[in-house]
Amino acid sequence: MIKEKEQVFRRLSMVIDMLVVLAAFFAAFILRQHMHIIYRLDLFPGKQVIGELRDSLKYLNILPLILFTWWASLSASGLYESFRRKNFFELVWGIIKSAFLTMIVIAAAAFILKLDFVSRSFIALLFLISCALLILERFSIVTFLRHMRKKGYNFRNILLVGTGQRAGNFINLVHRHNEWGLRILGLIDVDKDMLDKTIAGKKVIGTLDDIPGILNEKVVDEVMFIVPRSWLSMIEKSLLACEVQGIRTNIAADFFNLNIARSVSSEIEGMPLLSFQTTIGEEWQLLLKRVFDIIMSLAGIILALPIFLALTAMIKFLSPGPAIFKQVRSGLNGRKFVMYKFRTMMEGAEAKKAELEKFNTMKGPVFKMRNDPRVTRFGAFLRRSSMDELPQLVNVLKGEMSIVGPRPPLPSEIDRYEVWQRRRLSMKPGLTCLWQANGRNNVDFEKWMKLDLEYIDNWSLGMDLKIILKTIPAVLFLIGAR
Repeated sequence: MIKEKEQVFRRLSMVIDMLVVLAAFFAAFILRQHMHIIYRLDLFPGKQVIGELRDSLKYLNILPLILFTWWASLSASGLYESFRRKNFFELVWGIIKSAFLTMIVIAAAAFILKLDFVSRSFIALLFLISCALLILERFSIVTFLRHMRKKGYNFRNILLVGTGQRAGNFINLVHRHNEWGLRILGLIDVDKDMLDKTIAGKKVIGTLDDIPGILNEKVVDEVMFIVPRSWLSMIEKSLLACEVQGIRTNIAADFFNLNIARSVSSEIEGMPLLSFQTTIGEEWQLLLKRVFDIIMSLAGIILALPIFLALTAMIKFLSPGPAIFKQVRSGLNGRKFVMYKFRTMMEGAEAKKAELEKFNTMKGPVFKMRNDPRVTRFGAFLRRSSMDELPQLVNVLKGEMSIVGPRPPLPSEIDRYEVWQRRRLSMKPGLTCLWQANGRNNVDFEKWMKLDLEYIDNWSLGMDLKIILKTIPAVLFLIGAR
């Protein structure tokens, strides 16, 4: 878990650094050539200048050496090891040390290999520009991440089972490593007498029997079992409770016979862990999914901006009330967020829902009704065409939703879920899903839930693409639309 996230972040940092160095290389190359050409124009006009430009292209031959040396220097300076905990001056000093080392290596290579085309002015420009851009890049990343942490984002909520010395050591470890982004909600023990006691500054909030209730009441992303061997026979029910709700678990113990969750071996500072997770995506795949979401949502918002403005004007003109309808929905592991839609109903429609419950055509906790009298004429068109969902591109851009994923439920619906149905919350909700692509309202509630779990159990980037391609005809031909 933690080690995998650190590896992804470290590799991403390396890629960004190399892109910055690449930009610095071309900036130094262009500036050096600009100054050199002006000088040569004064002395040798015409063909001589063209020859100078041709010879200057030889600089591309040393680009691989520059990139490799920068990468090795930054690694040696410790800038890929939890740099978010370093202060600004430590970052600057590490980059300057790396730059000096790189400059020395390039100068030495030019001397030993007799690379006469490499000028001292180019090396100096590369040194200055690389330093400036890398410092700016590191400062921007650290500032952004710390700002997000202060706002309460980018944290994973951990429920810790165990109150022994190893559990206390783990809590202290988390406190020392803020960059992991872990927040321990509380501790679980087998003994009721331990309730409300504190271990390493964290309170014991329940017993093993309380875990299902805590998972329902709190936003829990992972459960960490750090327990003595004598507890192994007692925690299996707790593991199964996490499994049926799709909550990832970590345990330093033997395997259990879980039906859905997949086990992943991991370790943290030498402590062996066994993770059980019901979502199969690896960190790099989930990162690509997020990058895809950002690109698609941003492109969609820009391209659909005229449609946004036109629909807003039409809704405001045809019926009183705001154009955008805001509603609290439940996202990843029960996180609540405000979902946006174009308003399709008359103002005050939510207050009339109770009167219409008897006309519900969908079994289960969701409400679907044919010819809902609260829906406006224009709203009916928006629903059939799915254009009312367009504002959710903003939710995708904000990271609350994804392009593909289970549709976000109302918190009141989750309260009526069967336990196995809660596992659909273990993936970020989306604009479209297997239910959307397979007939929408023509699919009953139980099959809808099973389709969502099928998506979670078999998820891949290729599957997301297939669902998007299937959704297009479903929307265009109004399949299952109401």
